Amino acid sequence: MKKIMIIDGGPRKNFNTAAMCEKVAEGVRSVGVEAEIARLYDMDYKGCMSCMACKIKGKASNICKFKDALTPILEEIAQADGLVFGSPIYFGDVTGQMRTFLERLAFPWLSYNDYSMTAPKKMPVLLIETMNGTPERNNSQGYGSMEFCISAALGQPEHLIAYNTYQVKNYERYELAGFSEEAKRQWRDEHWEEDLQKAYDAGKQMSEKILG
Repeated sequence: MKKIMIIDGGPRKNFNTAAMCEKVAEGVRSVGVEAEIARLYDMDYKGCMSCMACKIKGKASNICKFKDALTPILEEIAQADGLVFGSPIYFGDVTGQMRTFLERLAFPWLSYNDYSMTAPKKMPVLLIETMNGTPERNNSQGYGSMEFCISAALGQPEHLIAYNTYQVKNYERYELAGFSEEAKRQWRDEHWEEDLQKAYDAGKQMSEKILG
């Protein structure tokens, strides 16, 4: 069976990024493709250790050789048929967990002989962002330089952004006076279900592309 790996780089199991990833998974499964969600915040791992084991002459590998909780996920990605990344945007960037994961994923792809980027196989990719910003006003750099690595090694990714998402369920409990809960609620009422539908559709479309 064909399989799509979904990497959830958000900290909260039942909030915006997790919901978007779950909807992608539903769309994937709707046409008979397997979907697996890996939650980075549930794993104990580090970023690239600069051990250079992936670059040893005669033993070079395009899968990270450092063994920890991330190892089985990286091995599954190497065999997958599609890949989805999801992350909230913090300080204009993906979460630290997503960034360190991407180091481990992408550094073995990089050749220091000719600076090419070679993944185990090409596959369709979807990049999901959830953020406080609006389409007109946000500071997101998205996946930054890592998107170049993804594009070079796997192919040009699709993008899906959920703007102006809720930060908490009860704004009265927190020091968040810089945000209008009423405006957030209005935006959510107008856009959130549409965002979830777009995630479902993106998962379904990726599956259909894989199945040909």
